[in-house]
Amino acid sequence: MSLQTKETSLQAYCMLLYRNALHPEFFGIEGRRRIEHGEYEFEGWIFRGGHALRFQLDGLCLTEIVIDQTENLPDRGLATSIACAGEKDHDATFGDRLVYMTSIQTELLTDHLYLDTYAEMLEHGRECEGLMSMWSDESGKPNLSLLDMQRFSDQVHVQSYHLRSDCDLVLRTQSIFQVKEGG
Repeated sequence: MSLQTKETSLQAYCMLLYRNALHPEFFGIEGRRRIEHGEYEFEGWIFRGGHALRFQLDGLCLTEIVIDQTENLPDRGLATSIACAGEKDHDATFGDRLVYMTSIQTELLTDHLYLDTYAEMLEHGRECEGLMSMWSDESGKPNLSLLDMQRFSDQVHVQSYHLRSDCDLVLRTQSIFQVKEGG
């Protein structure tokens, strides 16, 4: 596979942040986890090649989507859209009490390193009891999407990993939804 093809596949990935919930019909959801704690509610969805994270607090709702096909998603409620290629950081405060932070990193690997990383991430996903979607491409090469979530009293931390064999891509995000005191 040429580097140009790899870069083209990588360029499709975006992180979208909405100020509202999105309906599950937009995604082929393969796993979900819901967390309720104190004042907030959180839900994570995993699907082939992407994820959705929804956080609700005091009538505010934020939804983070990482996906490689955005054409069927709505524009209504879209607060931010960021291409995932390279390294990116984004943070924002919503209302008086909701802070959102994310960090995005992508890496294109050699075939050998991709397969080693796949094995490591599959083991990590099983150990952390993360949400996982696993599938193979036409040639039988493995792909993986993984969500690793931690709940704290005033925040949720989520690490996502999307490994795509068509371009030997590892896309990692680290997102935090945090409740500020007061307000």
